[in-house]
Amino acid sequence: MTSAQAEAPVDDPRSGGRVIIFDTTLRDGEQSPGASMTLDEKLAIAAQLETMGVDVIEAGFAIASEGDFEAVRAVARQSKTSIIASLARATEADIRRAWDAVQYAPRPRIHTFIATSPLHMKHKLNMRENAVIERIHESVSLARSLCDDVEWSAEDATRSDLEFLVRAVETAIRAGATTINLPDTVGYALPHEYAQMFTHVLERVPDADKAVFSTHCHNDLGLAVANSLAAVASGARQVECTINGIGERAGNAAMEEIVMAVRTRANALNLTTAIDTTEITAASRLVSATTGFSVQNNKAIVGANAFAHESGIHQDGVLKHAETYEIMTPESVGLTRSTLVMGKHSGRHAFQAKVAELGYHLEADDREAAFHRFKALADQKKEIYDEDIVALIDDEIIRDEEPIRLISLKIRCGTDGPQTAHLRLSVDGEEREIETSGNGPVDAIFEAIKSIAVPSRPHLQLFQVHAVTEGTDAQAKVTVRLEENGKTANGQGAHPDTLVAAARAYINAANKLSIKRRRTAPDAIGA
Repeated sequence: MTSAQAEAPVDDPRSGGRVIIFDTTLRDGEQSPGASMTLDEKLAIAAQLETMGVDVIEAGFAIASEGDFEAVRAVARQSKTSIIASLARATEADIRRAWDAVQYAPRPRIHTFIATSPLHMKHKLNMRENAVIERIHESVSLARSLCDDVEWSAEDATRSDLEFLVRAVETAIRAGATTINLPDTVGYALPHEYAQMFTHVLERVPDADKAVFSTHCHNDLGLAVANSLAAVASGARQVECTINGIGERAGNAAMEEIVMAVRTRANALNLTTAIDTTEITAASRLVSATTGFSVQNNKAIVGANAFAHESGIHQDGVLKHAETYEIMTPESVGLTRSTLVMGKHSGRHAFQAKVAELGYHLEADDREAAFHRFKALADQKKEIYDEDIVALIDDEIIRDEEPIRLISLKIRCGTDGPQTAHLRLSVDGEEREIETSGNGPVDAIFEAIKSIAVPSRPHLQLFQVHAVTEGTDAQAKVTVRLEENGKTANGQGAHPDTLVAAARAYINAANKLSIKRRRTAPDAIGA
């Protein structure tokens, strides 16, 4: 651990002020529309989470598909220090499948759940209270017979009857649950309500001291982080969260915000985590590049403007004393101030130093590929900004081992028309070539890609372009969202030529959609 990390994990967090960080980026985060990840991408993110000191990594939902099972098992086998969990519904098949996947981890966990709110029990489960209690006892007992570490979640806890919730929690603990999660599944609660729920349950459940209590908050009302911190202040000692706050609907509590709130307001919360905060920026960029979800500029902690000051008053204050307008330093989250000016004369060593400075840990092959793209970019641009290097590295990461790859693109366009695209692609190693016309150059490009590589012809839901930096020679970053039979996939591409960036983004989305096409998930994935 570095000096930026808190104290080493303790054996029993119930007795101290240490908050367990449970990251569900690979499970709940991947349920975001368009956020499917390949096995290699999941392994890379899991490795980064373990590097930064995450206590529990929820690697997936093992029974969802063969791909999900293989991913959970691979993460379990790769793990060294983190607890690896798999979600399971309260059924024997789910629980045994979860155990089959996580048993290879040095520290495995089964995470099982069932809904406890009247709304869910009536309309989703079609079960009465006594039947739910019986199912809790059976499912948790089975999980505990397989694994010493069992987490039980009361789906839709915040809309549950409090007395029934107490009864359900007591049943889960007596059946062997070591962690009790009371999620705000639909982001409904207000902070004081969520805190009161934890206080009530902790006071009313006789064996509450035998389990760690956990939060899992969704962000439908923008209160996920506030609710999580309110619960922690009321006795919860585990927070379930995701990198960049990704997740279903409006997302989950953002791990970086939880961790930095605990670190920055230690005087008020009197709590710590085991997270190496200097790895936050690297984790954020990796997840953004992998999922294709850009981080909004004004996003707390990891947004491009999080440490930017444009107001003259703010600039004057920061120059005189940083703490006038910065409650944390950029360095504390791994955002190193730039000291290297990059250009076409920069060599490999300077580039490698810059990559490390920007928070990336690239393998030799990826670093070499990124360097060659940097040199090509430097021949086209007079000034290379940090944002340019971030864009080309992210683009290189998301393009790794894609079955459809862009070889070349030539465009003919203008006022006279017609607009045409001459495209060459590699599709599963086979080179294909076509020339098509369209209603504008972008339409021609997308039609060409569909004609020779994407016969399913998905619907284009989103096409978005923004400049990475200022100036007419700026790289363009394009985001594309494709939809097919209710499944969506986001893709990104970056290049000084906007049309090339558009082609790369469409291909990236098409590749991700093909992964989703091969996967089917159970209807009810909760908590």
